[in-house]
Amino acid sequence: MREIVVTGGGTGIGYAVAAAFAAQGDRVTITGRREHVLKEAAERLGVSYVPFNAANPVAVGEALDLLPARVDVLVNNAGGNTNLDRVPSGDDLMDVAEGWWANLNANLLSAVLVTTALAPRLAEQARIITIGSIAARGTGSGSYGAAKAAVEAWTADLAAELGPRGVTANVVSPGLILDTEFFRGRLTEEGVRRRVEGTRNGRAGTPEDVAETVCFLASPGARHITGQVVHVNGGAYLGR
Repeated sequence: MREIVVTGGGTGIGYAVAAAFAAQGDRVTITGRREHVLKEAAERLGVSYVPFNAANPVAVGEALDLLPARVDVLVNNAGGNTNLDRVPSGDDLMDVAEGWWANLNANLLSAVLVTTALAPRLAEQARIITIGSIAARGTGSGSYGAAKAAVEAWTADLAAELGPRGVTANVVSPGLILDTEFFRGRLTEEGVRRRVEGTRNGRAGTPEDVAETVCFLASPGARHITGQVVHVNGGAYLGR
């Protein structure tokens, strides 16, 4: 039985990923900052949960004793656009710096810290899959897009570092995905329409679309795929 760790697994894409692995009979542990959300999600899914802030090095270190001693698949899903939680104050340099730090911490450092902490526990042929974003490929979103672009660069190095152990490292990069907390309830019908018009298949994505791709990259059939960015966006960005 494989041991799966999914950060940010209480809602949205992370929840769908955890559900997909659990349905395959894997043993799953979900993590996140909000214990009550994690507890409810874990009870619904029949999985384990460990609450901690993945972007806090002290919290990650303290959580290690509660995480599996062996990890077959690590899914770095924790993150999101922290700009949606902030009210910018113009050109104040400290405010600008804090805004960039927030997105880099939430989206890049969280993945780096958890992966580094669990690297000694990765099984041979383990899989690391980090959730990126279409925002990394020039669709905007400022510091959020920059943080997700940094995730892609880091993953390329990670693939080279861990490749001799048979471990693969890839990024799954979604476009518009509905039924998540990402937009904090601010996405309008016009916003959805505009984004859907940019796709080739004429629809928004679902958390399950991303989860199925993650499961493929975690499968034996994907053993020779590493250092890659797999786009799940209905053709809104063409990876060519």
